[in-house]
Amino acid sequence: MSEVIDYKSRLSDPNSRKFETFSYLPPMDAASIRKQVEYLVKKGWNPAIEHTEPEYMGDSYWYMWKLPMFGETDVDRILAEAEACHKANPTHHVRLIGYDNFKQSQGTSMVIYRGKPV
Repeated sequence: MSEVIDYKSRLSDPNSRKFETFSYLPPMDAASIRKQVEYLVKKGWNPAIEHTEPEYMGDSYWYMWKLPMFGETDVDRILAEAEACHKANPTHHVRLIGYDNFKQSQGTSMVIYRGKPV
């Protein structure tokens, strides 16, 4: 049996906090983010963008950026909205969500821009 390693995440250190599974991996570059958006569209999920301040990212409430993009299949348009949210809120974390309307739940959720704590 392998040894379990404690991840050094602390409330006092916002840079050490993790968001979800992808945050344990190296940061995604533009090509990797694009592949995730393509996957989301291929699955037929409805994309949505949310953002929040780094110090509140552990809370259950994130601000919605506009309305979910119901039926949107243009990857470039989805990426442009995520970029617009990031530019409007440069210190916030920005996450992409894919809503699965058949299961009535999120199919995916990932932070694609990490904000810097002020």
